[in-house]
Amino acid sequence: MIHTTRLADKYTNTEKLPEEIHRQKQGVRFENPASNNIVPEGYMTIEQFRTEAKADLTKLLNKHGIY
Repeated sequence: MIHTTRLADKYTNTEKLPEEIHRQKQGVRFENPASNNIVPEGYMTIEQFRTEAKADLTKLLNKHGIY
């Protein structure tokens, strides 16, 4: 059975948990979601970010008559 665990970095008592889990010799595997090129829910790809940032900046500049 595989259990996915998410730790909130803002809580100090979760800082040492990854260290303790890393000490296990068997049955523990850490995955980096960035390595499989799957964008987590709520995140943008860099292309989406650039497109949205340019659109927002153009809108702001037009609103103030600069562009």
